[in-house]
Amino acid sequence: MDKFEKTIRLALKEDVSTGDITTNVFVPSRYKFRGIITAKESGILCGMDIAKKTFQIVDGSAKFKVYARDGASVLKGQKLMMVEGSRKILIAERTALNFLQRLSGIASFTSKFAKELNKSKTHIYDTRKTTPGLRIFEKYAVKCGGGKNHRMGLYDAFLIKDNHIAALGANPYSELKKKIDFIRKKYKGYKIEIEAKTLSQVEKFTELGVDIIMLDNMTFEQMKKAIKIIRNRGKRQEARGKSNKRKGTKAPEVEISGNVKLSVLKKLSALSPERISSGSLTHSAESLDISFNITHYKEI
Repeated sequence: MDKFEKTIRLALKEDVSTGDITTNVFVPSRYKFRGIITAKESGILCGMDIAKKTFQIVDGSAKFKVYARDGASVLKGQKLMMVEGSRKILIAERTALNFLQRLSGIASFTSKFAKELNKSKTHIYDTRKTTPGLRIFEKYAVKCGGGKNHRMGLYDAFLIKDNHIAALGANPYSELKKKIDFIRKKYKGYKIEIEAKTLSQVEKFTELGVDIIMLDNMTFEQMKKAIKIIRNRGKRQEARGKSNKRKGTKAPEVEISGNVKLSVLKKLSALSPERISSGSLTHSAESLDISFNITHYKEI
């Protein structure tokens, strides 16, 4: 939870700033409140500990009863959590719900993609198309929904795109091999992925020893041919390894990317890529409708 706390505090500061002037005027400080967080529509839950932490930061004496955990399927009308505390819980309410609704929306949307793929060997991955400052939250929500995380940022994996290749000059392929050899020596354990837009690139990239080849914005027929090229290369490598009595180089994984929508997922999975990535998991998910209502209050 420590990794989330700084952002939670920033979100509270954004909303509360110098104080909740309405609550301070209208609600006596001697009152104690009890409220219930409820799902107003069905979906996959995410962000319960984050919502709880939001209340705790504002009211350290708040008490909770949790009825559902992250990753659970919840139904419309289902109680999620009871919160009991001072009037300060009214101050934290909106920020807590904003996190809970947004993250549950991403988890619910991701779950639809994951369910489409559950009978295949293909996994759905997120991208870096996240809300600035909330990436760690949103990628956590993707995992709660049954998806997988792509690289967290520019620092933890290599993704060689067309602009990187263009920087190598008119004949980049020999330089690409040198760069990849350098990466293997200096950045041991880092994944190396390369983006291919044409079949000609796929032919060349299979010889570079990368971990993943991304087929970016190709037509279905182009992807079908590209995957055949990559798989055949893997079979050749395996055969060479057996003939030399050593383990052959593993063929790259295949990732399909570019305008991936839920409606085309089954068709794409029929090509048996290891990965399908979609920015829509985070940038197009609708928030799940969740409410917080005070059920009881008393003077203390």
